[in-house]
Amino acid sequence: MPDDVINAAGLDLTFPSPDGPVHALSDISLDINEGEFVSFIGPSGCGKTTFLRCVAALETPTGGTLTVNGMTPDEARKARAYGYVFQAAGLYPWRTIGRNISLPLEIMGYSKSDRTKRTQDVLELVELDKFANKYPWQLSGGMQQRASIARALAFDAKVLLMDEPFGALDEIVRDRLNEELLALWKRTNKTTLFVTHSIPEAVYLSTKIVVMSPRPGRITDIIDSPLPHDRPLDIRDTPEFLAIAHRVREGLREGMEVA
Repeated sequence: MPDDVINAAGLDLTFPSPDGPVHALSDISLDINEGEFVSFIGPSGCGKTTFLRCVAALETPTGGTLTVNGMTPDEARKARAYGYVFQAAGLYPWRTIGRNISLPLEIMGYSKSDRTKRTQDVLELVELDKFANKYPWQLSGGMQQRASIARALAFDAKVLLMDEPFGALDEIVRDRLNEELLALWKRTNKTTLFVTHSIPEAVYLSTKIVVMSPRPGRITDIIDSPLPHDRPLDIRDTPEFLAIAHRVREGLREGMEVA
């Protein structure tokens, strides 16, 4: 069996607020193995992003335990164990695409030659090697998100955290990027945690789907996908795909009823 990369046990998180405490996560227990692609789906405010932020040491749980590669999230952050792709590409408009991707490498103190090689490698990986000297405003939204993914991959972290990176894109571009991301995952074998509101996207991309309820965020179902790793886009029309989508939808409905 693969080793656990992420292990959460009885995880709770309560935020203070002027109107009283906000219970964001409740009793989250989850194991994610090396090389898995795990999607988190649920209604807005259910704690999907909050869980990713806990993994990234951007939020501190108030109960339970959480480890990343056997370390605390803060230790994992210092060990550069993960790359983070946000909802917006977050590229600096005054830096070229290549220099945007190399920025974390500059901050981490990589040599110029190493930065150049790593940047070129990940640009080729996301098929943007011809756009290294372009500026973000010269690229489409989908290409900007591919650059954001390349930036997260540049220092070769074993875990990729993706917070709804395609949510603002139109359906045609989103489908294309879903195909590209799945191909990228198969090439790199990165353990990937992916937040989405789209049932088809979650089912198409994932080896495991975590269905969450409204606040306080709880897990209502964990679905291990039986779909093959090679997934053409038209797999979404198959009975197997539709059966998983139905189970996700039922899990979401169940969570709404319990909340």
